[in-house]
Parts: sequence; C-alpha cells; structure tokens
Amino acid sequence: MYQVGWDKQQIKITPKGYAMFGYGQWSHRAYEQRTALFARSVSIVDQQHNRLLICCLDVGCITHAIRSQTVARLTQILDSPFDENQLVLMATHTHSGPGGCGYEALYNMPTPGFVPEHLSAIVEAIVLSIQNAIASEQDTEILLGTQHFSEHTAVAWNRSIKAYNRNPEVLPRTDAETHLALNREMQLLGFYREQKLQSFISLFGVHATCLGNSLKAYDGDNKGYAAAFSEQALIEQGVDNPVTIFAQATAGDVSPHFHGKDQLKIRNQIKGEQEYQYAQQNGRYQSELALTSLQGNIAKNLQKVEGKIDAVLSYVDLSNIEIPDEFAAGQKHAKTSQPCHGTAFFAGTPVDGLGAPKPLIMGMQFLADQFRKQKTKHSKAADFVAYQQLYASQGPKRILLEAGTKKILGQPIGFPPSILDPLIAEMNRQVKAGAIQHSPLVPSVVPLQIVRLGSLALVCCPGEFTTIAGQRVVDTVKQTLAVQASIERVWLASYCNDYMGYVTTYEEYQVQAYEGGHTLFGQWTLAACQSKFQGLAEQLLLEKDKRHYDEMTRPPHIPVQELAKRTNHGNLKTAVSQGEAV
Repeated sequence: MYQVGWDKQQIKITPKGYAMFGYGQWSHRAYEQRTALFARSVSIVDQQHNRLLICCLDVGCITHAIRSQTVARLTQILDSPFDENQLVLMATHTHSGPGGCGYEALYNMPTPGFVPEHLSAIVEAIVLSIQNAIASEQDTEILLGTQHFSEHTAVAWNRSIKAYNRNPEVLPRTDAETHLALNREMQLLGFYREQKLQSFISLFGVHATCLGNSLKAYDGDNKGYAAAFSEQALIEQGVDNPVTIFAQATAGDVSPHFHGKDQLKIRNQIKGEQEYQYAQQNGRYQSELALTSLQGNIAKNLQKVEGKIDAVLSYVDLSNIEIPDEFAAGQKHAKTSQPCHGTAFFAGTPVDGLGAPKPLIMGMQFLADQFRKQKTKHSKAADFVAYQQLYASQGPKRILLEAGTKKILGQPIGFPPSILDPLIAEMNRQVKAGAIQHSPLVPSVVPLQIVRLGSLALVCCPGEFTTIAGQRVVDTVKQTLAVQASIERVWLASYCNDYMGYVTTYEEYQVQAYEGGHTLFGQWTLAACQSKFQGLAEQLLLEKDKRHYDEMTRPPHIPVQELAKRTNHGNLKTAVSQGEAV
C-alpha cells in the first residue's frame, strides 16, 4: 500500500496577445481563454518514506526555467528533504498554451521574448498543486495496465510515413495505413481507495494539435479535454476532487489529423468551431479508453503495483557525445554535434502546421547546399576540419541555422533582412539590443531521468521522440534492467523536464522530414540518448550509496542582463505592430 495524494491548480495567465508556443507562428496569438489550463500533480510515498512527485502541465513544453524555479521553491518550502531526482515535470504539448517560458532565446522569438509573468504563474500552479497533493496523501492502492485503441478509432496517424518505413524493425505501411504506423497502446496507472477508482495517469503519444495555428485562444486541446471529461465522469460517480493526467508517450511522428491521400483537403475542412469539436472528440476517445480500462470487468486484468520508489536524474550535454560502437550502426567515430536546424524544420509539417512558404524553403535548400560545397571543398580553409566534423554528425541535413554557434549559413545571426519575416525582424532586434550575445539559442544540456515505482520503470525523456526512437530507448533500458527480476515493465514518457526538439531514429533522420530537420544534435542523437539511458539504468540497479554518475552538470547560466533585454515589459504592442507592418 502506498500513500498517494493529488491535486490540480489552474495556471493563471491572462491572454494579452502573446504568441502561443508550438507552431512558431508570429500570428498565432492568444486573445482569449477557451478552457482553463492546469497543473495536475500526484504525490506517491512508499513504505520507506521515499516520495515520487509527478506534475503534468497544460503547456507546450517544460523548460529549464520552469524546472529550476520549481526545484528552488520546493527545496525552500517542503518540510522533509526534497530530492529533485524524484520530481517529474511533464507537458501535454498543447499548441494553444503560453509562450515565452524559457530562458533560451530561439523558441521565444514569436512571443516575442521572455515573459516572466507566464513563468511565475506556471511555477505557482505547480508548487501549490504539489503542496496540496502531499497534504491529501492517504492509503491508496495502485494498479497498472495497458489497453489498445482499436484500429477503427480515429485517434492518431503517423505523419512521417516515408521516414517510419525506413526502420528495419517495422512492417512497412501504405498511405492508407498511417493509423497503424504508431504505438496504439495506452499505458495506465490507476489510484484506488476502497477498491474504487479515484484518479489516474494515462500515457499515450499523439500531438496536441487538433487546434490549428489560426485560432486565438488558450486551450488544453485533446489532452486537456480528455482530462476534463474523465474528471467529470469520476465526479458524477461520487469521487471528490479527482485528478486525471493525460501525458504523452512517443508523439514525435504522431498526429491527431488524418495523413494519407487528400490529407490537406480533409484537414482544411475542419475550421474554427469545428476544430474545438474535433479536439473534444479526440479527447473523448482517450478518456473513454482510460476509464473503461480502469473500471468494471476489464479492470480485473490490472496488476497491483508494489515495492519501492527510486529515481536517477542526470544532466547530459547532447552536443558532444561519442557514440559507443553498439549504438553506431557499424560506423566508427560517430559523434553528436552542436545543435543545428535544417531547412525541413523551417518548412514545418504539411497537416499540423506549415512553416515558411515553399519558394522560400527552396531558396534556403539551394543556399544550404552551396554553403556545404564551399565549406567541404577548400581543405586549407581555417574552419575546414570543424565543418567536416559538423557534416559528419549532421549527415544529410541541409543546415540553415547553426544554433550552437549562432550562425545562419555561416554568418552571425542578425544578417538576413528584417523585411523577409517578422520573426527575422524580432531576431535582428534582439541581436542589435545585445540580448543574445552570451545566451544559448536552444538548450544543449538536458535532464535524462528514470524513475522506479515498484515493478515499473518510467523513462522520462525531454523533447519529442518518434514512435520507433522511443521504442528503441525502451528496449535498451529493458535489456539493462532485465537482471532485476522485480522490474517487470518499462514505459516511456516524453516532453519531460525540458525541451530540445525532436529525436528520430538514424534511418528516419536520413529522409530529413520535419522531425529529422528538428533533431538538433545530428543523426546520432538517438544513439546518444540510448547510451546515456543505458548508463542511468545501470546506476538505478545499484544501491544508492554505491551510485556514481554525474549529478553536478547543469545548463550554463544565462546572463541576467541579457535576459532582461529579451524580456517583454510592455513592448509587446510595439513588437507585434512592427512585425505586422512587415
């Protein structure tokens, strides 16, 4: 028996016209609140008084700013010593949530800039929901199980089928079978008191992009609706203050919109109010599967969770990892590199969210190819070796933005004419103001975490893992933990603890679809994650006093004066009107 408590708190952000996080679109701004956004928390304590804290937020991603501020606050206010290894922060990845919540510059460009009030409201909601969850702990039984969506449930489709089909372990799928090219399993942890379901956590990977980039309101999208429907159903059954968490698994290449013949035509028929109805329907599918799996006759197949709580968390610099041979697909000297965005990143995805116009992308591709030829031809050039190594890591990616060195096509950021795009105008404004000189554009040092709850190991990944990339991480960790008979299952949660773009398999990466263009650290990014998670799993098998792994590394400090220059103190109107004038 565990002591378990739960609570949810609204994230109190007033829509003022800041851009939302997810689509990276200058025009995608919040002027109203369609549904409340919440922080939902569960606190679980084992018989040795080890505590596991899980908080899931209706936001696009967790940032280091969110995690570090939460850790600082919890360390300050919790009575018992707080172990940050045992805190998991998750995001539902709604694309209709607040932007401007990170210290790094790039993903805040559309907002525009860093918005301290958004960060404060999110941290406030997390901390209060965790405090209340701890205060409400009671004897609770935990049961786990899995359930598959039937292939006829129109809940999810693979949006990158050409890349998916390149994986040697998959059954290739046609354009008419994209709904089968993903993991249709929902994984569930149910919390029961007096044999009655009170609250639960669901893991299922599907993008929270039912709502497109032309809408103007904060909204929880499919995951938010799934939670609202489930909580309402439990309230009607007499449960007091239920909390249902619908978190993400491998969603990187999984869309809630049909992908196949006539995909754009079909997507374009869902507009405005219909998009909200579509999001609700998707949420209803997730809610119904979870509730039927955890209640009634099917619930008899669930397994009781027993045993200790444990966790390991380590910050890893993904920009500089030598890949062990076993993960390097037979290649020698494989390495990751500084983060780079390819032209495919700027093109966006055709159904979920188009990026720059096609002629502009074609121009970018041409320039990226020319630049690569130039940099790899002249062996006497001072930077020849550096670019040889970069292209060896980044493979076929047509690199437009070297985010690590802050260069576009080899030139320092700030050179493209502002007239091209309001986002470029904002970047140029920040460069001129000296707001990005010593600050990273994107995170390179990110937390990897494995938590243990009795017989279950949960692999907590930052960023967006594709279906097969996630499966390979699970297989690696499973293999490593197999010596410990009491750990029977390994599950994966994504969008945890920070955000660093996508992780595709090596084979998927070669296609350079959107997901590959946004796999920042090159074609060996997944291999790096596998090797690091393998090391963490090995540490989890040891007694706590015998563990030796990096617990000191943290992301570099962001200069406060630069952050202030990227911060929006009433200059939103100016920036937006200038952008719109452009």
